[in-house]
Amino acid sequence: MPAFAEYVTVAEEHGVEYYPLYQWTKATIENPTKKEKYLKSFTLYVDDREVYTKEIAEALEADLQPLATSGLITRISKYDTNPANNPQSPQRPRERG
Repeated sequence: MPAFAEYVTVAEEHGVEYYPLYQWTKATIENPTKKEKYLKSFTLYVDDREVYTKEIAEALEADLQPLATSGLITRISKYDTNPANNPQSPQRPRERG
């Protein structure tokens, strides 16, 4: 959960009112049950990007499917990032100068 903790630290340093997910993130890392859940979640990056084409996502899913079938991983989830199909999360605010 280093990224979660880093988000909380940065928000506290720059003003939590500018970080819309601060309360949720802080509550998550302070709750052992939620923390355990999110320690088991991972995002795959391709060329330093967490958003990529459907074709790449489908190829990754196909390559990872044997791990899910064997039980080594619990599940594979893909998310549609097209705003027309999926509401977007709040953007990280710009740092104050």
